[in-house]
Amino acid sequence: MATAVANGPNKDEKRADCIDGPTNPMVTPLLTDLYQFTMAYAYWKAGKHNERAVFDLYFRRNPFGGEYTIFAGLEECIKLIANFKFTEDEIAFIKSSLSSSCEDGFYDYLRGIDCSDVEIHAISEGFVVFPKIPLMRIEGPVAVVQLLETPLVNLINYASLVATNAARHRFVAGKSKLLLEFGLRRAQGPDGGIGASKYCYMGGFDATSNVAAGRLFGIPLRGTHSHAFVSSFMSPDEIIEKSLLSCDGLKVCEDFVSLVHSWLSKLKWSQLLGGTFGETNQSELAAFASYALAFPENFLALVDTYDVMRSGIPNFCAVALALNDLGYKAVGIRLDSGDLAYLSCETRKFFQAVEKEFSVPHFGKTSITASNDLNEETLDALNKQGHEVDAYGIGTHLVTCYAQPALGVVFKLVEINNQPRIKLSEDVSKVSIPCKKRCYRLYGKEGYPLVDLMTGENEPPPKAGERILCRHPFNESKRAYVVPQRVEELLKCFWPGKSGKNREELPPLKMIRERCIEQLDRMRPDHMRRLNPTPYKVSVSAKLYDFIHFLWLNEAPVGELQ
Repeated sequence: MATAVANGPNKDEKRADCIDGPTNPMVTPLLTDLYQFTMAYAYWKAGKHNERAVFDLYFRRNPFGGEYTIFAGLEECIKLIANFKFTEDEIAFIKSSLSSSCEDGFYDYLRGIDCSDVEIHAISEGFVVFPKIPLMRIEGPVAVVQLLETPLVNLINYASLVATNAARHRFVAGKSKLLLEFGLRRAQGPDGGIGASKYCYMGGFDATSNVAAGRLFGIPLRGTHSHAFVSSFMSPDEIIEKSLLSCDGLKVCEDFVSLVHSWLSKLKWSQLLGGTFGETNQSELAAFASYALAFPENFLALVDTYDVMRSGIPNFCAVALALNDLGYKAVGIRLDSGDLAYLSCETRKFFQAVEKEFSVPHFGKTSITASNDLNEETLDALNKQGHEVDAYGIGTHLVTCYAQPALGVVFKLVEINNQPRIKLSEDVSKVSIPCKKRCYRLYGKEGYPLVDLMTGENEPPPKAGERILCRHPFNESKRAYVVPQRVEELLKCFWPGKSGKNREELPPLKMIRERCIEQLDRMRPDHMRRLNPTPYKVSVSAKLYDFIHFLWLNEAPVGELQ
């Protein structure tokens, strides 16, 4: 796997933690906002830079009008933290960007910092997550952790958004359909394209067209040909090499193109298909035959360059039947325009008629792939209309997250020097939940998650079979007793710093994908539905509720009426 070389003076040496640098070499300590450096200098100038701080990284609302989110991007965050070190060139640039009044001692301080004293607890990547619950808890010297804010938010925001978008498309399409990510050409730049391929696969897609992502992450690759390939042919006479070895290697068909023509004639005059089409486009037939000669074991044709039912499908079937004579099985067709529901149904009927008349086993089940600016709404509409599509190629709406451009991840200080801190706002949804917390998922009798619960760090953990009062963080009337059948702690240590704790291993992408699918299967169906999903409950313990409101009243200024 190609990765960035670790920052720092000893670039040729393996770091002690043996974690590769971020996949994208642009992810360095400079990938941050200027005000992180101005704050770091002000902390340093005030002698506060080494004060121990705790920050929560979380989001406030689920995207796309839904009630769940997929947590993604953690691995890249840990890769950044493991390799966080300023180079001399970077320090020189920072010096040129800050005020000339900044003292040289600050730049000496920057030379010495890394993340060896930073501690990261996080929810496992691929988990279903909900608003307000910390996805990551970052603890360390306040200046260092502040420098991590922007890159961590950046690495989590899009990753979680596009993984959620992929999961939502999978939910609508259903488990039986093949989902192909075709978004590279429409993605927001190379990094958007690579990230989309990785996190769409994590969110439940089966393959990508992105060759670079296939190499980097081991994602299965899929692709066939474009309309340009079809329209580049003028006639079958252009095909020079016409011979094709049979699948078993025992015989050679000297003129595959003639075999294709003979099958097209049989189709045209067949009892079941006679009259459904006339003369097909011969340049399209030439393109299909040429592609089959190149890829006899993986023949999948784009059939809508000219006319789907009068040309594309008959031409495909002629080539597929010729391949069948030689022991090969055509993969299928792709529809990229038109009424996809109607065309897929008519295509299926055509395939079934071919199977029946010519006794070709399983030809009626030949795969039908649909593309053409598909999104959640299109998939839902196809389901309601009835269709025969087996696979979907989805691009623009998927990778650009067209329905919602950002998740809105935030990074808030919740404790410094063991003193809980709170951020207040007239908008209650923006009030932060103070102090270092532990987070649990409580499961009910049917195995579904019931509620996510936050407690203070030193509170006794909830136990299975014991009654627990769960409270809404801000609304005093919203509360409920829960007797969980199972309790799962959510935050695990992924970077122990100097704490001596065991570090959770970063699993391979395929394992994270399996975890994501398993997590989604655990969710109650009413939380998952597209229309009016039931909100999932996120609560705090009674003790934490009381403390939040005590701190709120303590920090909020008291007004005075004249």
